[in-house]
Formats: sequence, C-alpha cells, structure tokens
Amino acid sequence: MLFTPEQEARIVAAIRAAEQRTSGEVRLFVEDFCDRDYPIERAAEIFQLFGMHNTRQRNAVLLYIAEKSHHFAIWGDVGIHERVGSAFWEAEKQLLQQYLQRGEACEGVCRVIEQIGEKLREHFPADPQDNDNELPDDILYGGR
Repeated sequence: MLFTPEQEARIVAAIRAAEQRTSGEVRLFVEDFCDRDYPIERAAEIFQLFGMHNTRQRNAVLLYIAEKSHHFAIWGDVGIHERVGSAFWEAEKQLLQQYLQRGEACEGVCRVIEQIGEKLREHFPADPQDNDNELPDDILYGGR
C-alpha cells in the first residue's frame, strides 16, 4: 500500500479542504500497475467508470497513481480543462513527479490537490446556498 492510514487521512482532509470553496470535485485513484501504454488512458477510463463526468458543471479532477509501475496521470473534466488548459495539468504533473521521485507521495498528492482546489475555486467558486459534495472524498484503490 502506498499510503499509511495517517497519510490517507491527510489526503482526504486535503480533498475536503480543496472542495470547501468550490463546486469542483477531486478524487484519487491508486493501483499497483497500469495496464495501458499511456497512464492518461487509464485515468480517463477510471474517470468514466466512477461517473466523475456526471458532475453538474463538469469540473471533477482525478489524480491517478499506479505505484509499482511508476505511472501517474491527472484527468480534468471538460469544464475545468477548458478554463485551465494543458499547461496547468503539465505543471501539476511535474510537481507531483518531483515529490514522487523524492519518496514523498503523500506530500505531493496533498500539494497538487491544494493547487487544483485553488484553480477550481477560481473558476467554480462555491455557492454558499448549494455546494453539495457530488462525489465521495475517499481514496479509491484498484485491484490491479
């Protein structure tokens, strides 16, 4: 397992903090191996599989990590992608890669979630009267 229970709690807290001031949603999916040539393909598949495309404003983001095959990807739905563009996702991937290379996966995931949350808040601020949590905040683990 990539994360200890304490680290999992920190990541879930980071997700909740990021989502407090935005209508956007963030999820983390972790599995051992990526069976695709490109991890972004697997991230897109998981995004669809877990219905993340069903948010009202199409502003969900998935962080995908395949621990043992050393792959990761970030997939943002069309609503947020149209606003931040590919350069933002590339910068976030580079930041996460730096943390992963130093063996600081939890810190990197939390930092990337924080920055994604800031962008979501900028483009999709929370409505104080209606900010439903459209997706669960728990970490998803795959059986691969």
